[in-house]
Amino acid sequence: MNFEKARFNMVEQQIRPWEVLDQNVLDLLMTVRREEFVPASHRELAFAEVEIPIGCGQVMLKPVIEGKIMQALRVEKTDLVLEIGAGSGYFAALLAARAEWVRAVEIECALVKLASENLARNGVDNVVVVHGDGVDGWAERAPYDVIVVSGGLPFVPQALLEQLKVGGRLFAFVGEAPVMKARLITCEAEGRFRTEDIFETVVPMLKNAPRQDPFRF
Repeated sequence: MNFEKARFNMVEQQIRPWEVLDQNVLDLLMTVRREEFVPASHRELAFAEVEIPIGCGQVMLKPVIEGKIMQALRVEKTDLVLEIGAGSGYFAALLAARAEWVRAVEIECALVKLASENLARNGVDNVVVVHGDGVDGWAERAPYDVIVVSGGLPFVPQALLEQLKVGGRLFAFVGEAPVMKARLITCEAEGRFRTEDIFETVVPMLKNAPRQDPFRF
C-alpha cells in the first residue's frame, strides 16, 4: 500500500471537502503518520472514512472528525492541553505537534500502554498518558488552555468548565445517539462561556459518562 498517496487522498478527498480549510491543520494531517497509530490488523484502513477499532470497545475517530476538531480548537505552541480518552495516541500526537504539552487521561490500562508506546515510537515527547477516569477532568494540572473530550457526553460536567483558563477552549461531543452535537465551548471570562455547535455526528460514549443531566427535571 502506498501510504503517502493514501494520506494525500485522505486530506484532499475527505477532509478538505468537509470544510477543513486551515492549511496548518491540513499540513499537520500530512505530517503525523496516522498509520503508525493504527493496530496492525487494520493498517490498510488507516486513511479510510471509518472508525477503526483499537480494543476495549474503543475506536479511532474518522479522519474528517479529527480535522474538524483541530481546526475548531486553534491550538497554539504555548497551549497546555488536556485530552480525555487517549485511545491509540494519534490525536494526542496531533495536539502535541501544535501545543506546549498534552496530558492524556485514559481509563483503560491496555490503551494507556498502547498510546504510550505509539507516542514513544514516533518520537512524541511532550505527551504524558496517565491512567484514570477523566470524566471530571484532571484537576492536578489545571487550568488548561484546551480540553478535548474524545468520547460522547450527555452534558458537559461543570468540573470540566472550571478547569478552563479564560480564553480556553473545550471540545466535546454532547448528547446521545442518534444525534450528538460537536460542541466548542470558549471561556470568555471567569464563569462566562460561549457555546458553538459545529456539526452533528455520533461517537461512542465516554466510559463512566454521567447519565442524567442535573439541569433537566
